[in-house]
Amino acid sequence: MALLRGSGCNGGSLWLLLLAVACLLQRAQVKKPVRCPATCSCTKESIICVGSSGVPRIIPSDISSLSLVNGTFSEIKDRMFSHLPSLQLLLLNSNTFTIIRDDAFAGLFHLEYLFIEGNKIDTILRNAFRGLRDLTHLDLRGNKFECDCKTKWLFLWLKMTNSTVSDVLCVGPAEYQDKKLNDVTSFDYECTTTGIQNQRIYCLFFQCLFLDFVVHQILHYQSVSVDTFNSKNDVYVAIAQPSMENCMVLEWDHIEMNFRSYDNITGQSIVGCKAILIDDQVFVVVAQLFGGSHIYKYDESWTKFVKFQDIEVSRISKPNDIELFEIDSERFFVIADSSKAGLSTVYKWNNKGFYSYQSLHEWFRDTDAEFVDIDGKSHLILSSRSQVPIILQWNKNSKKFVPHSEIPNMEDVLAVKSFRIQNNLYITLTRFIGDSRVMKWNSKQFVEIQALPSRGAMTLQPFSFKNNHYLALGSDYTFSQIYQWDSEKKLFRIFKEIYVQAPRSFTAVSTDRRDFFFASSFKGNTQIFEHIIVDLSL
Repeated sequence: MALLRGSGCNGGSLWLLLLAVACLLQRAQVKKPVRCPATCSCTKESIICVGSSGVPRIIPSDISSLSLVNGTFSEIKDRMFSHLPSLQLLLLNSNTFTIIRDDAFAGLFHLEYLFIEGNKIDTILRNAFRGLRDLTHLDLRGNKFECDCKTKWLFLWLKMTNSTVSDVLCVGPAEYQDKKLNDVTSFDYECTTTGIQNQRIYCLFFQCLFLDFVVHQILHYQSVSVDTFNSKNDVYVAIAQPSMENCMVLEWDHIEMNFRSYDNITGQSIVGCKAILIDDQVFVVVAQLFGGSHIYKYDESWTKFVKFQDIEVSRISKPNDIELFEIDSERFFVIADSSKAGLSTVYKWNNKGFYSYQSLHEWFRDTDAEFVDIDGKSHLILSSRSQVPIILQWNKNSKKFVPHSEIPNMEDVLAVKSFRIQNNLYITLTRFIGDSRVMKWNSKQFVEIQALPSRGAMTLQPFSFKNNHYLALGSDYTFSQIYQWDSEKKLFRIFKEIYVQAPRSFTAVSTDRRDFFFASSFKGNTQIFEHIIVDLSL
């Protein structure tokens, strides 16, 4: 690398650089033949291509250096080099491409040197360099940029990156012409967008953002619930599939950037899979409609989940929800039982297993349980088909839940979920027909702030991504609705419609600085949507 950094390597030294690389290639010992494209010169570790129309595919994946010169391709697409994960040096000089798209270099986890010189670039998208964890040198010489809102992200990135970056010159506007982007003091003028009318555009000062949910991945099976958990820096989801009699565990693939199968727990009519992490152990509560429910534990020696414990059929006969919580550093979960003789039960961890700790709300066909901290005290809210939701409060003396209050005028609630916005506590109450409700705690009780028309809703799920707060309201009869929180009006407003057949749950999952939500479907495909934020000032 000293050849690349030496005094003989300047803005006009492309051929000197190529000559130096060529010399290195000549000295390299080739241990075995490689397939080399006609426009390229190859050794075992390095390849130089001149005049190529794209990135060669028929080359070894373990090469460490690739140079593309005088290429005729028009853009650097996302994951364009992901089939070359061992690259340490990538040189893209004097090509015709004009745009570098988001995630263009995704998968190049070992890339240290990136040279992008003398091309015809007019646009580099905001996330073009995302994923370059080991990048130490970036050379953008010979490319001039309009130093306006489109370049604002690069201006900010240059201030934060630990990589050594060559000078980036401005071609305009007039006040910045031929100046270095690094030396621009600020972007103190307003960035505006024209010709775009969409309710999902939000502008603040000189930044305009476009928010949306787009389909990222389709899982070709039905499901009724999705749970997510982290283990050893990896992200997993557990999906209950009653028709296939599976609890499918998926893992986020950092290379392929999607969710892939990891393990499969089989059972009978599985309606819920809930992960519990205790120290370095991972358990999954598998709730079944028939034959009793079970708890599985991940066994590293078998690299799979194995049965750990049974849950008494006499206590849980028709599970409808599993809720985890912790009180005074002790671990619990509760299963809401929706059978006619329902006996919702709290289970507690005793360092050896889980045992039934307290029975709740007998004979009331409970549909959901939500653990919530109200004014610093632990509570459970139970919704039911046969009465209004009740609130139970934890008694510190008896160490049991005791009845506290009710939420009046809200019969036949299928699900209750809690969330917070700016330290204010809210709950959502889902109803199949009529209006589902959003309520706020006012220091004495929950009061209604908004009614949302329901058309066969089984779930009204709150979730948040990057300070954007949403509600997803399912519908069995029409499009499901995504609402977004309006911070000025303190209400939710319609954001987007999505079509999911018979949705049963919506679950937010974040990994690799990307945000997703899973939409389970009782009658169709399970869909994974990605939450995208596009800076329109780029």
